[in-house]
Amino acid sequence: MRFSVDAHAIGCHLTGNEVYIRNLLNEFAKLDRSSDFIAYVSKPGAHLQIPESVQTRHVSQNPFRRLGLDLPMKLRRDRPDLLHVQYTGPLACPVPLVVSVHDVSYLEHPQYFTRFRSTQLRFTAKRTVEAAARVLTPSEFSRRAILRHYKLDERKVVVVPNAVSSSFRPVERESAAAMIEEKFGIRSPFVLTVGDLQPRKNHLGLLHAFEEMLRQHPHLPHRLVFVGKETWYSKVLHRAVGRSSVAGRVDFTGFVEDPDLLNFYGACDLFVFPSFYEGFGLPILEAMACSRAVACSSSTAMPEVANAAGILFDPYSVPEMARALGDVLLDDEMRVRLERLGTQRAATFNWERAAQRTLDVYYEVAGVTKPEPVLKVRASSSS
Repeated sequence: MRFSVDAHAIGCHLTGNEVYIRNLLNEFAKLDRSSDFIAYVSKPGAHLQIPESVQTRHVSQNPFRRLGLDLPMKLRRDRPDLLHVQYTGPLACPVPLVVSVHDVSYLEHPQYFTRFRSTQLRFTAKRTVEAAARVLTPSEFSRRAILRHYKLDERKVVVVPNAVSSSFRPVERESAAAMIEEKFGIRSPFVLTVGDLQPRKNHLGLLHAFEEMLRQHPHLPHRLVFVGKETWYSKVLHRAVGRSSVAGRVDFTGFVEDPDLLNFYGACDLFVFPSFYEGFGLPILEAMACSRAVACSSSTAMPEVANAAGILFDPYSVPEMARALGDVLLDDEMRVRLERLGTQRAATFNWERAAQRTLDVYYEVAGVTKPEPVLKVRASSSS
């Protein structure tokens, strides 16, 4: 079989989309050595983040050229058995299509996007979803939302939960804190949040909750650290921080690579994910895998991910969020319990399992029986 993947997100700092496709390709290379895999990449050096056994083809970084010309041309030349994309497929697709739709926030909350981006996704995703043989999505919440907005056969929409990379693991807090202070100049202790600076992530709500928590508990020494790519919305958040009473205790790092992100998770006392809307919420699992206490929103897919291993709060209630932060930071026993439960919870999500289920879908779409995995048998020495 020959399977192709639109991997233009790799190297573009597209956070969740990039993490998703990179981890799938890594696992495909291990799980299915009888098939050929082709990744269509855009960024120079992107092939270095992809297993050597996966073939790469270069397509334009310009989405109009990539979707309108490069992908259709390369698909006709490569003749794969299917193409896997995220949200938007090429204008002309001569092969069966599998699309991953992580959430439909562009339909349910278009105010979180620029007008151009929400309009573009509304039309291109609809065209792609309706043309696709299968729609993959990471949570039951997103599956229900997709079926609510698109007229699809329920069997066409398949839940394949995301997972957490093995690179996220428990590290010694003091050594992680020392590395963060040396490289970024940020001193511990601190509360951490991770995500692009955009309105959907509710950074303003977290800022106000942090301010309220310190008003109630002024003896707490913590800082608030925002890790995430600057966007069109950044200036709104920066202005709010400047006007707040905690301006001297807030840090912005911009986008950071995974080795640094590991240390940020490892050094924090509490990870907070206050987003209004998520189709999954991968940073929740990453923090849990690093054995850190998590407090997150009680909305959309986040309770499905955190389960009973995190403290949930209403993201629209600043007092409730402030109370959750204070409860964890002031109660060492609670924090240790959350760290233990989170580590156990993260271990139940596995990229190998996600890739295996995705391959099952590929073979179903291709109409071919999937080969049995090759079992590795250790030879025993004769006596």
